[in-house]
Parts: sequence; structure tokens; C-alpha cells
Amino acid sequence: MAFRTRTGLMTALLLGLSTALPLPAAALDDSQKQEFGAFIREYLLANPEIIEEMSQALEVKKEAESRVMAQTAITENKDAIFNDPNDVVLGNPDGDVTVVEFFDYNCGFCKRALSDMTSLLEKDTNVRFVLKEFPILGPDSLAAHRVAMSLRKIAPEKYSDFHIQMLSGDARATEEHAIDIAKGLGVDEAALVAGMEDPAIGDSIRQTYELANALGISGTPSFVIGDEAVFGAVGEEALLARISSMRECESTQC
Repeated sequence: MAFRTRTGLMTALLLGLSTALPLPAAALDDSQKQEFGAFIREYLLANPEIIEEMSQALEVKKEAESRVMAQTAITENKDAIFNDPNDVVLGNPDGDVTVVEFFDYNCGFCKRALSDMTSLLEKDTNVRFVLKEFPILGPDSLAAHRVAMSLRKIAPEKYSDFHIQMLSGDARATEEHAIDIAKGLGVDEAALVAGMEDPAIGDSIRQTYELANALGISGTPSFVIGDEAVFGAVGEEALLARISSMRECESTQC
């Protein structure tokens, strides 16, 4: 009975605290703090599922905050996200829906997402697909992306094949590997290496880092579709569903 009474008291206290302004620590004396702490411990030990509920609620809150942050960043950076002239556009350049992917050539999930992109573009010929070079997985990634960005300047018609080959197979993306693929596509190595020194490449990568930070993007692949940042390799069907919603109501969630 004593435990039930104390549990009921604890519930009332928790409910009261959830609706009241937080009390400063100085409002309780030492004995009250000790008793209140004991109540909390006893209640949580008797109801450990509350910890899981709190964790889930915190995750939902964080996801909601991330969505709001991303939506604000999308509104403030629309041109940089969707219309940066330094980005490569695949699919239909005049498509009615744009999908933007932040990727790293050494990202295993990006390799997996490659088939999502190619299949999506085959099924839907009215999608504009923008690729953002986002090398975040170390020096090899940075070097490989510099090769890619040089290639797209001197031989943009080769970029799609280069991109697919770089993300196919299990080879680690390095400068040497990227140059070998470019050479196999008929790109001049000397011109490619010279182009890697263009300061504009470093500027473009820094701008992408800043944009990703504003969007809350810290991993690859990540996508931006309409008013939503989508984190992770969510799969073709999830991307297609968002594209369909964009056409229906100009938002990824109608």
C-alpha cells in the first residue's frame, strides 16, 4: 500500500512537473531533493518502460527539429541546392521534379543507392537528378572527387559513365583508381591532372560542406527533394513516393 501510494504521488508529481514551469534547484531544501530523487528512482525502477518511451519521444522530437531545420535551409538556399551550375545533372534537365543527392565515392550505401538512381531514371523520364560531390570519408575520397570534378569540366559527356563505374564494384576510390577509370573513357590524363589544381574545385567542395551543414546532413547518401532532406539510402520506392507527392501537392508529404 505504501509503495502504491508513493507511486501515485510520483505520478502526480511528474504530471505536475510536465505542465508547470521548472523550479529552480534553490526552491527545494536538501531533504526535499533527496526525497524527490528517491521517488524518481523508485518509480523508474518499477516502470523501466518509461525510459524507452522517453527515448522514443526524444528521437521523434529530434527528427521533427531536423525536418524544420532542413526546411528552413532549403528555403534559404534553393538556388545553391537545386541550380548550382557546378553540379552535374542526370536524367531530364527540364524535369518537373528534382532529386539532389549528396554522395561520396567511398560510401558503401552510395554504391547501393546507385541502382536506385539508375532504375528511377529509367522508369521516370521526367526526373531531374542533381549530383553533389560531398567527399567526407577521408583523403582518398577527396582526391577521387577532385578527379571527378576535373573530368566534368573537361569532358562532361563522360561524367555519367565515370560516375557509374566509380560506384560499381568494391574497389576503393582513390586518385589513382579515378584516373584509371577516366583514362579508360578516353580522357587525357595530363589535362585531367592539371584540372585538379583549379581553385574552383576547392571552393565548390567547401560550399557543399557548408550547405550540408545547414541542412543537417552529416552522412551519405543524403537527398533533397522538394521541401524535405532525406537521410540515408532509403530505396527506390521511397524516392518514387516522394516524387509522386511532389507532383500531386508540391510537397513530399501530401
